[in-house]
Amino acid sequence: VVPGKVMAADVVNLTSAKTANDMDLKVMVDGKMVNINEAQVVQTDIMTSNGIIHVIDTVLIP
Repeated sequence: VVPGKVMAADVVNLTSAKTANDMDLKVMVDGKMVNINEAQVVQTDIMTSNGIIHVIDTVLIP
């Protein structure tokens, strides 16, 4: 969980992000492919009533 509102369009300008529990995530953008640490982002900008979900293809272990 990353505090605030982070849309997919915002991620292309990031190299890292800090989670709500103070963990650093490495953000890597290569063309249309985005990885968070070793996880590939497979779906973006799923709007919910209390946040935005981005789906990744693996579990991130703290």
